[in-house]
Amino acid sequence: MLLVKKKKKMENLQKLEHRLGVVFKDKNLLKQALIHRSWLNENPESGLANNERLEFLGDAVLELVVTEYLYKGYSNPEGELTNWRAALVNYVNLSEIGNELGLNEFLLLSKGEAKDMGRARQVILANTMEALIGATYLDQGYETVAKFIKQNIICDLEKIIKSKSYKDSKSLFQEQSQEKFGVTPNYRVLNETGPDHDKIFEVGVYLNEELAGKGSGPSKQEAEQKAAEAALDK
Repeated sequence: MLLVKKKKKMENLQKLEHRLGVVFKDKNLLKQALIHRSWLNENPESGLANNERLEFLGDAVLELVVTEYLYKGYSNPEGELTNWRAALVNYVNLSEIGNELGLNEFLLLSKGEAKDMGRARQVILANTMEALIGATYLDQGYETVAKFIKQNIICDLEKIIKSKSYKDSKSLFQEQSQEKFGVTPNYRVLNETGPDHDKIFEVGVYLNEELAGKGSGPSKQEAEQKAAEAALDK
């Protein structure tokens, strides 16, 4: 029975390697990239580590590869390049790519986390993408991981530029408010609820002292985006 389980796990890793286009020398690195900390809470005897250190490394590698690509390939101002990079590496885009690669099939999650298919799963998928990038960098080196990032993430750049989706709600609202009213919006936290590990922030965006919109979210940044969206709708 143990041999059957081991064989199945190896077949799953091979299936994932095929999708990623990378064959790992150290299969343990690949496996670690898929382990969410919640799984370890239910499997403390496994002797394995979660993917958070790999995610930390992968985040830096991803930003370097994208930044280098933009710097060498485009002569646009720094502000535009920053916005393009942010659109490529944000958790929403990374989670969509992770979903396309079928990472849900390979994630090691607790029973509770496995049931959640909302925003929390998006964040887990994005973090797993970064962990896989970190693992690929350690196992294969810079050239291989750069190739992976270009084929799976940077490939969306032209679509992002053409659709102008790199302009988030805060950027768009600032452009419009400066153009129409000559005022730069300012954001203020109106309320915080919930425990430290699960806070909800309510933020207001103001034009001078006039409240233009309100929004809520699990981080100040997301609440600010929602406030800007509300202001744009007005």
